[in-house]
Amino acid sequence: MSAEPGTVRPGGRTARVRAAVLRAAGDVLAEQGFAHLDLADVARRAEVGKTTVYRRWGSVTGLVADLLGDMAEQSLPRADTGSVLGDLRANAALVRRTLADARQGPLFRAVIAAATSDARTAQALRRFYDVRVGEWAPCVEQGVARGELPAGTDPSLVVRAVSAPLYYTVLTTGVVPDEAAADRAAEAAFAAAVSGVYVVGD
Repeated sequence: MSAEPGTVRPGGRTARVRAAVLRAAGDVLAEQGFAHLDLADVARRAEVGKTTVYRRWGSVTGLVADLLGDMAEQSLPRADTGSVLGDLRANAALVRRTLADARQGPLFRAVIAAATSDARTAQALRRFYDVRVGEWAPCVEQGVARGELPAGTDPSLVVRAVSAPLYYTVLTTGVVPDEAAADRAAEAAFAAAVSGVYVVGD
């Protein structure tokens, strides 16, 4: 069974082509949004043959899926501060910086908007966040092991609770949360976790 376009990770010279195309696609998303993402334009920006782009990615959604996969792989690793609250604050700070970034912020907003009406983009976005949540889940698991959080606490629920209010603020007001807001998001998630809100199962 052959893989979908944009899902095979290349090496060597092909890797350089992929990097150039993904960089160009990210630029278009950040500058103009999903509606203006065109494979021929991306190929021109990346200085790559148009047929190469069409053959490898096949569609705009295939290209976005690969871009999100690459972003998940390249994202910074989780912090290890020695405490759950410290780790969650670091996570909130990273999310806030991403949303405030001149390129990354508009790029994410464009992809999130596209995901509301395009199933494949939505699936790729879910995979991206599954990878990132999985990267940070050990901070909660270690907190449970240290006795900071109750047994049965669901790590993914806690991690998602940190970033949820930050994304909500951006999407509903257009304003990037400040550092104080990021700290509050982490503290609220931690307080809820301590109280057992995110304990699942028996």
